[in-house]
Amino acid sequence: MKKFASALLAAALVLSLAACGAKTEDNTPTDTKIPVIGINQYGEHPSLDNCREGFIAGLSAAGLTEGEDFIIEYQNAGFDDNINIQIGQNFSANNVALMCGIATPSAMSCYAAAEDKDIPVVYVAVTDPVAAGLADGGITGVSDKLAVEGQLALIRDMQPEATTIGIIYTLSEPNSVSAIAEYEEKAGEYGFTIAAYGITAQSEVTLAVDALINQGVDCFSNLTDNNVVGVLASILEKTNEAGIPVYGSEIEQVKIGCVASVGIDYYVLGSQAGMMAARILTGEKTVDEIPFETISQYSMYINSEALEELGLEVSADIISSALDTSK
Repeated sequence: MKKFASALLAAALVLSLAACGAKTEDNTPTDTKIPVIGINQYGEHPSLDNCREGFIAGLSAAGLTEGEDFIIEYQNAGFDDNINIQIGQNFSANNVALMCGIATPSAMSCYAAAEDKDIPVVYVAVTDPVAAGLADGGITGVSDKLAVEGQLALIRDMQPEATTIGIIYTLSEPNSVSAIAEYEEKAGEYGFTIAAYGITAQSEVTLAVDALINQGVDCFSNLTDNNVVGVLASILEKTNEAGIPVYGSEIEQVKIGCVASVGIDYYVLGSQAGMMAARILTGEKTVDEIPFETISQYSMYINSEALEELGLEVSADIISSALDTSK
């Protein structure tokens, strides 16, 4: 039934775009000479929404005006890989001026669809562009590589007696596989072992949570894995009941209820990518002249309400340097 519904949705998407060309967010036909930017967002959750909003803000910060210098054609794949691929193909068929892929799967589908037409692609939130094959050749963007060592140090500071960190990740996401490898490489330096649980679909996430809780992990650490983040509320319901802290990888996860994070602001990430796209649209640079960038500055976030609920105390250093997202 799920595959049938996905096929229907894909067919509807093809027909709607083919009937009158690309359309804007308010469904206005874009039969003008204003460059169209096709945004393919893999799914809807606050982190990816912030990427999109930041991307559009970055275009404006670079001096471009929406409706005059560019038009946005926004599509959301709903975490469906078939729809995700179809969106990229439709953007290509409609000869958009530039594609923006938000999250690794969407960046990959845009890149595959754009290659034969030399349509530039700018991505947001690709953790490991090299591993994903998105490092060069008609594509650029901004990586959301995790601050793994900073996160391990934070967990050690907050849970001095902890030994095992549980991490759930999608086996088919190159960014998640890369992050797991780095966690496993560096965890020993901080006295941890990693209990990694690979999944193939979002429906398996809560079962993975149960398995890791039963295994006796001391805490969970989230990646920027879309399948996992998409059901974070359900994860927290289980872990809070078990009294096990969950550490996020960026600010929005901490707002939802993770206890803390050393991470990035996805709005800033998107803005940086938007400014890259502006340079390409104006002809200042070609996409091949702009190497991908990695955010190097990270912030610390805490959720004092979540900390209190789980009975966790934090050091004065953390309190003084972290942003409390619950206030």
